[in-house]
Amino acid sequence: MSRVNRRDFIKQAASFGATLALCGRASAGSTIGWRERRGLFPEGVASGDPGPDSVLLWTRRPFDKGASQLLTVEVAEDDKFRKVVATTKAPVSPASDWTTRVLVGGLKPARVYWYRFTDADGNGSRIGRTITAPSQEDPRPVNFTFVSCQSVNEGKLNGYRRMIFEDERARPEEQIGFVLHLGDFIYEVVQYPEEGATRYDRTIYEVCRIPDGGKTGNLHWPRTVDGYRAVWKGYLADPDLQDARARWPFVCIWDNHEFSWQGRQSILQQGGPAQPGQAVKVAANQAWFEYIPARVSPPSGSLDEFGKVAVENVKIDKWDENGLGLEPNNLAAIRSLIAYRALRYGKHLDLILTDQRSFCGEDPSDAEEVGKIYDPSFRGYFSEEAMIALDAGRSYEGGKPPAELKFRDVSIPNPSKGKQPRTILGVEQKAWFKDQLRKSKATWKIWGNSYGTLDNRVDLQNLPAGMVKNPWPPDTYGMAGSNDFGAAYAERKEIYDLVREAKITGFAIVSGDRHAFWAGYAAAHLPPRKFEPVGLSFVGASMISPGAMEALEHGLRKEHPLRALFLADRPTGGKPEWTYNMLLRHGVRSSLEYAKSFDLKRALALRNPQLAPHLEFVDLGGHGYAKVRLSSNEMRTEFVCIPRPITRSPEPDGGPLRYRVALVSRLWKPGERPRLEVQVLEGSVGLSI
Repeated sequence: MSRVNRRDFIKQAASFGATLALCGRASAGSTIGWRERRGLFPEGVASGDPGPDSVLLWTRRPFDKGASQLLTVEVAEDDKFRKVVATTKAPVSPASDWTTRVLVGGLKPARVYWYRFTDADGNGSRIGRTITAPSQEDPRPVNFTFVSCQSVNEGKLNGYRRMIFEDERARPEEQIGFVLHLGDFIYEVVQYPEEGATRYDRTIYEVCRIPDGGKTGNLHWPRTVDGYRAVWKGYLADPDLQDARARWPFVCIWDNHEFSWQGRQSILQQGGPAQPGQAVKVAANQAWFEYIPARVSPPSGSLDEFGKVAVENVKIDKWDENGLGLEPNNLAAIRSLIAYRALRYGKHLDLILTDQRSFCGEDPSDAEEVGKIYDPSFRGYFSEEAMIALDAGRSYEGGKPPAELKFRDVSIPNPSKGKQPRTILGVEQKAWFKDQLRKSKATWKIWGNSYGTLDNRVDLQNLPAGMVKNPWPPDTYGMAGSNDFGAAYAERKEIYDLVREAKITGFAIVSGDRHAFWAGYAAAHLPPRKFEPVGLSFVGASMISPGAMEALEHGLRKEHPLRALFLADRPTGGKPEWTYNMLLRHGVRSSLEYAKSFDLKRALALRNPQLAPHLEFVDLGGHGYAKVRLSSNEMRTEFVCIPRPITRSPEPDGGPLRYRVALVSRLWKPGERPRLEVQVLEGSVGLSI
C-alpha cells in the first residue's frame, strides 16, 4: 500500500476498533511452532466481508482459565506458509466467548490467501483459505453463491459439500469468490431428541442444551447471550459448515431465527403471545457479532468484544406513524448492532444488504377484524385486493382508500384506512438503501434481502363450480405470505419506481426465507394493473429447512377438495407430483388438467397468461443453493438442487443432484425490460417451468 492508503486503512480499522494485521513483503517462512489441534478450536476458522485490500479473520479458542489470552494469527500466500505476509497477536477472552476478529490489511486484490491461529503453546487451528475482492475497476466476472435456512436440528448440510466439491474442481476463473448468507444461519428454536419426533418423518439431531431458556411446546429458545452462544456453537459443530467457512469468506445478514421466530424489532414471539424482548434482542445481536466476522461496529467500539447495552424488557406502548416502537429500550436494542451495509466487488458488483427484521412495522393483516374475511379452506390464501388495500393504508389508489374491505358477503371496516403504508425497512434504513442504489456505478446492483419479493398468487376465481362449498369471489386473485416483500406492495413500488425513474439498469434481488427456488422479475404490479418489470428477482431454496411441498405431502389429506391444485396422485401410486408449482406459474385450470390427465401439453394449453408474468421458475420443494456469475453484459444464476437433506451424504460430492437449472439475463438498457432465459442443464425440474 502507498503511505496514504496505509494511513487511511489504519484510520478505517480504528473506526471500528479492529485488531489489525498489516501485510508486508513475504517472509522466508513461518517461525511459529504451529501444530494442528482442531479440537482446541472447536468451531473452526472463518473469514468475512472481503475488500480489495483487506478481510476479517475469525476463530474461537476457549481456555479453562478466566483471563484473556493471546493467539498468533499468520497470513500467507501459500497453504504451506512458506510465504508469510502478515503476523499479529489476536486477543481472546470470556467477554467475547473466546472468539476473536482480526482485520488483515495491505492484501492484494482478487488473491487467495491462507491463514491460521496458534496459541502460546503452539497448538494451532485448522488452516483457512480466504479471497480478497477485485479492485473497483477490475472487469473480471464475479462468482458467488447465496444460501439460507440451515436448520441442522432436522437435517444435514449436503449442499455445502456439493459446493466445495465442485469448486475444488472448477477452473480458477469460475471458482466462487464468496458465500452470501441471507439469514437463518441458526434457528434459535431448538428441539431435543428425547422430546419427540420433528416435523414429518425427519430425525431430530442434537444441537445443544439451552441454559436459562424459554419453552413453547417442545421448542426451546434462548433468553440470554449464553443461550444464543450455545446454539451458535451447536451449529458450528457441523463439519460441512466448518469446511465451507474455512474455504470462502462469508458475507452475512440475519433473518428472524437469529433472534426470534415470529419477532420483529425487539418483540419476542416464539409460537405463543408476543412479549417484550429488548434484553433478548441485545443478547442475540451480541452472539451474532461474536460468531460472524462482519464489518459492523459493536457498542464497545472495538471488535475485541461486543460491550454492554443497558436495556430492560419493557412493553412498547408508543409507536410512530411508520410502526417504529419509540420506547427507549426498544430503540437501544435494535440499534445495538447495525448489520445493513454495502460491499463493492470489482467493476461489476455493488452488493447492498438490508435488515428486514429490526425496523419492520406491523403486518397489517394481523389487525383484529381481518380474520373475518379469511377462509381457511383455501390453504392460506387471502384476497389480493384486500391485502393491497391493507398494505397501502391511506396511500391506496392515490389517496382513496376503501372504507371497507370485503370478501364474498363479509365486510369489515378498513383498519388501515388512515395509516401510513407498511414499511419493512424502516425510514432510516430505506433512505440509506435508496441512496446506495442511486449512486452505484457498478454494472450490477444486487439487493441482498432475506425476504422474497415475488408475488405468491393464484387464480382461485377459476375453480370449477361446485369444487368447494363457498366459491372464491370472481373479481380477485388469491395471495399468500403477507410477511415479506411479496405483499409489501407500497414499499416495493417505492423502490422499483426509483429504479425506473433513475434509469438504473442491472438491478437484481437475491433472497432467502421461503424454503423454495423462485426466479422472475421485479415488478410493482401484476395484471390487471400495469406490469412493468424493472429488474430481476431470485429466491434461493433452503439448505435444510422443510418447505411447502414437504408440508403438503405429510399434511394434506387425500380427500381434501383442493388437493389436485397442490399434489397430483397417479392411479399407479408412488410419490405425488407437485402441481403446486404449476398452480403458481400457470393457474388453476392447468393444475387440475394435469392432475387428471398427466398430459403436460394439454395442461399448459389451459394456462392463465395474466396470472404470473413475473415468474419464470418456481420449485416449492427445492433444497440447495444458487450460484451467480456476473459479467459486463450478463447475469447467470444457477439453481443447484439436491434431494431432501434428511441424512448426511457419505459421498465426497454431497450426493446426487435433483437438477441444475440456469437462468440467464443479458444486461438491459434504460427503458427496456429484462428477460430471463431458462436452461435445464441436468436432471428434471418437474412442473417448475
